Amino acid sequence: MMKRPDSEKTGAIKITIIGWRGAYPGPGEATSGYLLQSGDLNLLIDCGSGVLSRLQQYISLDAIDAVILSHYHADHVADMHCLQYAARVSMDLGTRDAPLSIYGHAEDPYFDTLNYHNYSRAHAIDTETALHVGGLTLTFVRNVHPAPCFSMRIEKDDQIVTYISDTEWTDPLVDAARDADLLICEASLYNAYQGVVPGHLTAGEAGEIARQANVGRLILSHLPHFGNHEDLLNQAAAVYHGPVELARTGSTWQVMPT
Repeated sequence: MMKRPDSEKTGAIKITIIGWRGAYPGPGEATSGYLLQSGDLNLLIDCGSGVLSRLQQYISLDAIDAVILSHYHADHVADMHCLQYAARVSMDLGTRDAPLSIYGHAEDPYFDTLNYHNYSRAHAIDTETALHVGGLTLTFVRNVHPAPCFSMRIEKDDQIVTYISDTEWTDPLVDAARDADLLICEASLYNAYQGVVPGHLTAGEAGEIARQANVGRLILSHLPHFGNHEDLLNQAAAVYHGPVELARTGSTWQVMPT
């Protein structure tokens, strides 16, 4: 069961959109960044351009326990090193007790930069190993993208959130989203651009994943800088008949336990 919250609920997984643009942020916006909160855990998923500035409107940087990176393109990691600096300042001042944990794939030399003295620690993710963080279980599926990239299924008891990052269509994405209460899915392209831009989904394809996976709600994110975004919404809704929304800064949902 999923609802928009007015306040935090015990046992809920809470998701807040920090950034939703693809490629680069618009004025006052950010690229990919999603705050997931569950119990005492504050988890940042992706850390793109503008994310740190927007994130501090919702939570102190000292309170971020961990970061999970889908891949290392700049619109998903541009603010990452600044967050490591913030962890250093906080630990030096005594306002952060532990190093920042950063999870990402180890298929690129960028992974080594996620270790920053004793202020942040890198942890490798892959498609074979489940990750357990703060009562959550995360599993990963490989995307079809010019650089190694992973989508993630996040589970806690009977609550399921799936985040599909930059990718072309691949059948395992449907399994990753199967019966999810909430699916956040990239929709970089209008349907007319299907197959034109490699490594990205159209809104219609995002809707088809949501339909086949029987998800409870679809959120379209990683949106383009051209065209009418209402067309994206309509193209997804033409195939997926559940609730579908466009990601917007500060939009928040809670996935409640049943």
